[in-house]
Amino acid sequence: MRLNGPESSNFEDRTGQGGGFSLGGMGGGGGILGFLIPMVLGRFGIVGILILALGYCALSSLGGGGGMLGGGAPTQQTQGGSSAASRLPPATKTFMTRVLGSTETVWGSIFSQSGSRYTPTRLVAYSSNSQSGCGAAQSAMGPFYCPTDKQIYIDPSFFNELSQRFGAPGDFAQAYVIAHEVGHHVQDLEGTLDKASAAQARSGEADGNAVQVGIELQADCYAGVWAANARNPDGSKVLEAGDAEEGLRAAQAIGDDTLQQEAGGRVRPETFTHGTSAQRMEALRKGLTTGDPSQCNYNRI
Repeated sequence: MRLNGPESSNFEDRTGQGGGFSLGGMGGGGGILGFLIPMVLGRFGIVGILILALGYCALSSLGGGGGMLGGGAPTQQTQGGSSAASRLPPATKTFMTRVLGSTETVWGSIFSQSGSRYTPTRLVAYSSNSQSGCGAAQSAMGPFYCPTDKQIYIDPSFFNELSQRFGAPGDFAQAYVIAHEVGHHVQDLEGTLDKASAAQARSGEADGNAVQVGIELQADCYAGVWAANARNPDGSKVLEAGDAEEGLRAAQAIGDDTLQQEAGGRVRPETFTHGTSAQRMEALRKGLTTGDPSQCNYNRI
């Protein structure tokens, strides 16, 4: 990637601060335990790891209900936490804020073309654990978007996981993670998350999971839309040769079927919440090739 645009100011660095784990109330959500249990049960059936991988699971509610929306890949829990105690390295912060700034420019332009105004999300970088409007934020969740406070939460150590554990290195692979979560924010602004929440409330588990898959695939497609339209101040494209392949490799690595196979269990399509590797690659590719958000209609709502 060649990314030299302005850095976003909608960024908070909590790395090195730690943070408490709370099971207290969640502002209208009825308490974190009310949605922890079903998500943990769903997670164990998918990956079979004994961690609270909340960011990956099928959600009992979306939109204003306090559900977390993640990119589909939890991090491995290690003894003593997953992040160093030091604050965010300047180069990592610059990268994250420039990606975020670029998404603000692109989505601001797209929204204005339809007569709307884009309200940016805020990106919070944290170490090991912190607090979000949706409850506790933990590294094991992976990156996620919280509709309650309209913020994105990422432990930057996930970028190392993406490269080393998932075999998807590269700066665009990392940018794709951020852009996917921004895609959830766009869905929130569009009212899509509220509609999905209502659809899930009317559905059984399998149909509810299918709704969730549509939400995640659209966020993948929206990440591609951002990348296709991203430009530097001099008008040059942000993406360079090989970048698209980096993103597609990341999308392939975190498909539901691939994660289930790697966990040693059988593939159970009825439990999918983010889509297969092929579906995630296709969604990202569609956004990259069309640059048109209207082509990202994967929702069953």
